[in-house]
Amino acid sequence: MEKKSGKQKPSDEALEEQMTEEEQAEEQPEEVTEVQALEEKVAELEDKLLREHADFQNIKKRMEKEKAQAVAYAHEQFARDLLSVIDALEQAKQAVEGKDETTPELLEQIKEGIDLTLAQFSKIFEKHGIELVTFDEGFDPNFHEAVMQVDSDQHKEGEIVQVLQKGYKIKDRLLRSAMVSVAK
Repeated sequence: MEKKSGKQKPSDEALEEQMTEEEQAEEQPEEVTEVQALEEKVAELEDKLLREHADFQNIKKRMEKEKAQAVAYAHEQFARDLLSVIDALEQAKQAVEGKDETTPELLEQIKEGIDLTLAQFSKIFEKHGIELVTFDEGFDPNFHEAVMQVDSDQHKEGEIVQVLQKGYKIKDRLLRSAMVSVAK
């Protein structure tokens, strides 16, 4: 009979278990590095998302600021164009001041100055798309306001007899309707 020593030979099952544990220990570092890599990728993507969100917010704020400025200064060019008209009116006023007599020549100069100023206004209006309301097609409640009715043998009922105040529109939008009198 064989003597059993204090040490026993490991059985086949024990060897298999030991090998499986060793394989698992070898696989774990691979899994751990893969998990770490994925966690790093997630952190990187979160950082990228936060930066993109911050960029978007900055762009949004800048666009809102630019829009507010555009609205605030939308009439700047129109106002700048009107400065020449104001200058012309001030020059006309200075030319008349200090004159004690009203001569036919002075009245003619004033009339000519007014005509030139009106021409400047028309030119500026045209440049900015502002035009007169027309009367060619007859009374149109969308563009004309009948403020009174008058008897007229020369006009049909409802036709415009007289324009009391001109109307204006900018492109297709009415700025002010024309005040007119119409035939009864």
